[in-house]
Amino acid sequence: MSIFRRLRALASDLASNLSELLAYLPRALRLVWEASAGWTAAWMLVLVLQGLLPAATVALTKWVLDAGQAAIGGGLGWENVSLLAVPAGLMAAVLLATRVLDSVLSWIQTAQSEHVQDHITGLVHAKAVEVDMVFYESPAYYDLMNRATGAASGKPIEVITHAGSLMQSGITLLAIAGLLVPYGWWVPLALIVSTAPALAVVVHYNRVYHDWWDRTTTDRRRGQYYDLLLTSEWSAPEMRVFGLGERFREGYQALRARLRGEHLDHLRRRALAHLGAGMAALLVTGGVMTWLVVRALSGRATLGDLGLFYQAFSRGQGLMRTLLRSAGQIYASALFLEHLFTFLEIEPSLTAPARPAPVPSPLRDGVRFHDVTFTYPGADRPALDHFDLYLPAGRTVALVGPNGVGKSTLIKLLCRFYDPEKGTITIDGTDLRAFDPAELRRRIALLFQHPVHYQAPAADNIAFGDVTRPPNRQAVRQAAQKALADDFLEPLPDGYDTHLGKWFGNGTELSGGQWQRVCLARAFFRDAPIIVLDEPTSAMDAWAEHRWLERFGVLVQGRTGLVVTHRFTTAMHADVIYVMQDNAIVESGTHAELLEAGGIYAASWQDQIRDGWRTDATSTARSET
Repeated sequence: MSIFRRLRALASDLASNLSELLAYLPRALRLVWEASAGWTAAWMLVLVLQGLLPAATVALTKWVLDAGQAAIGGGLGWENVSLLAVPAGLMAAVLLATRVLDSVLSWIQTAQSEHVQDHITGLVHAKAVEVDMVFYESPAYYDLMNRATGAASGKPIEVITHAGSLMQSGITLLAIAGLLVPYGWWVPLALIVSTAPALAVVVHYNRVYHDWWDRTTTDRRRGQYYDLLLTSEWSAPEMRVFGLGERFREGYQALRARLRGEHLDHLRRRALAHLGAGMAALLVTGGVMTWLVVRALSGRATLGDLGLFYQAFSRGQGLMRTLLRSAGQIYASALFLEHLFTFLEIEPSLTAPARPAPVPSPLRDGVRFHDVTFTYPGADRPALDHFDLYLPAGRTVALVGPNGVGKSTLIKLLCRFYDPEKGTITIDGTDLRAFDPAELRRRIALLFQHPVHYQAPAADNIAFGDVTRPPNRQAVRQAAQKALADDFLEPLPDGYDTHLGKWFGNGTELSGGQWQRVCLARAFFRDAPIIVLDEPTSAMDAWAEHRWLERFGVLVQGRTGLVVTHRFTTAMHADVIYVMQDNAIVESGTHAELLEAGGIYAASWQDQIRDGWRTDATSTARSET
């Protein structure tokens, strides 16, 4: 009874697996066709020809053997030699065609694979820059991204490759089965039965491997993180100063040892199962071949029959194994394709309205945050709670306050990386949701607190601030001059064409303050009505900061500006200063007004001035010493 239950369970599992396969296989084939229609058509034609040639070889085997048996002892006359020469010549032509088609197929598959891989990578990249920022707040997103960009991204070409092998093997198998049917209807059936155990092994262990791979995604990502820490420039100083190298190396080795052990154990169990399936196939083959030998010994089969049958059955069994292996690989690839298609199906929620309103330029009223409440995904408390703020048009507002009060969150909401749960954010009275998000972001010149240092020429690093604007060298230079970056960029070996960063070629590395001024120039390169600067002087030395602040008012003239900073020496140049505490504005006014009020700002100003004086005095004493 238990055997029947196992058979029913296997049949149910096969039916379920087939439905999964049918769900993803057509989509994979469409992806391949979209990426390389011409190559795919040529690939299919070659596969059909390759599928027919082995059957022709088997059929010619009987002709060659029977002709050889008839020609033996008949002399060297042409009539006798031609009995063997014609089928032998045809056999040689078929073998030559097989070799030629193998080479042609390899070339076609390589070209097809390159096109498909690039096409899929392009789809993944497009989706990665399209998804909402909220996805980057979730570990599940990183797991899905890892699955999609790891094994899954190459699976469509694997599906089409194995589908081609399946089609080719199927064509050959049908042709060979046609050659075997005259010897008995049960012979092709025995061929199929001999490989049935292999089918069960393929289906079961492909599912087991996929489940293991799925389950260990986070562990594999953690291993990649350890590897990044141990090999990257940005982490190298701390690895040495704090002696962390050995700790993370041991962590990586322990993690890899566990994953490697689990994988090898899976391979061991699968190999044993394949061995059992192979023994079963060998028993069936032995029985059928014994039956054939008995027929030959009793005079009911010729030498040609014996050669044809042996060739056909042995090739057929090999084809059945290839066919089942290809089917198993298609099934395994289809399981991984689930992750790729799930990733590609992610739809951003922050989309443009059907009829977006134009973003005002320049602003007439300004930007208003009204009763805004926002909580990051997974957070216990709101980053902003019933928050109000007004950025008057054409003026610069400085926002100061301790860490964690929501200053950077304001920037993310203004750029509409997120939507508030409650309240509204408006520009000249129009809700941000009424704008096209892409157009809104083009109207904001932004310096992030931790801007990207692009491994690219200096001119490109600045021109990236507005890719819709022609990268005019004069405009790039003007932006650099506004950020006080021209002083050190112009003397570089190739001036503005010098490659910044050490990742590629003979690049030049900048100091932290110099990089910040390059990134500041990137923000100034964008001619936008709103300019947002998050800690614009945090990495500058005192001299560069002083020079830049002297020109600050001129640089932002005519724009609506927001400067987020901890440095009150920066904030004092703004038209209005807002002091944030406990996710709310607690003080506002000009620098002079806030000092006169004697509140939080005035006390913090005195602390910063006193600390700054001590730092300057210490630096002076050291330099004199």
